[in-house]
Amino acid sequence: MELSDEIVINASQERVYAALNDPEILKQCIPGCEELIKHSDTELEAKVVLKVGPVKARFSGNVQLDTGGAPDAFSLTGQGNGGAAGHAKGGADVTLIATDAETTTLRYEAKADIGGKLAQLGSRLIQSTAKKLAAKFFKSFADVVNEDVSA
Repeated sequence: MELSDEIVINASQERVYAALNDPEILKQCIPGCEELIKHSDTELEAKVVLKVGPVKARFSGNVQLDTGGAPDAFSLTGQGNGGAAGHAKGGADVTLIATDAETTTLRYEAKADIGGKLAQLGSRLIQSTAKKLAAKFFKSFADVVNEDVSA
């Protein structure tokens, strides 16, 4: 499964990059996130509850960040386990483009593979749910960052 999109955020590139690396902001924005622990600048651990169609599961997983292109770009890879519901692994490449001093365009391309009960639900349901969750995350993220900048 592949997803890609872009969103314009009313904040500087540096502010957007800092927010993407702030576990408190990420925890607020990730749908169903119960816990997000930053073990280092490149390692995060998350616990997330998600409902996909009739399957509701608590996932726990790890995320590795590659910040080599910061603050213009970075990538992340991760994997999570939802017990009987299944498992997921994937990654994303994120690009931050400073439109001007106060506006940044965030682009992402993500890939994910799922297995277990979740994979049996059908690719259309999984794809539409993934798109909704990604859109919800980025809308929340933009709202939090925009609110933070105007405060």
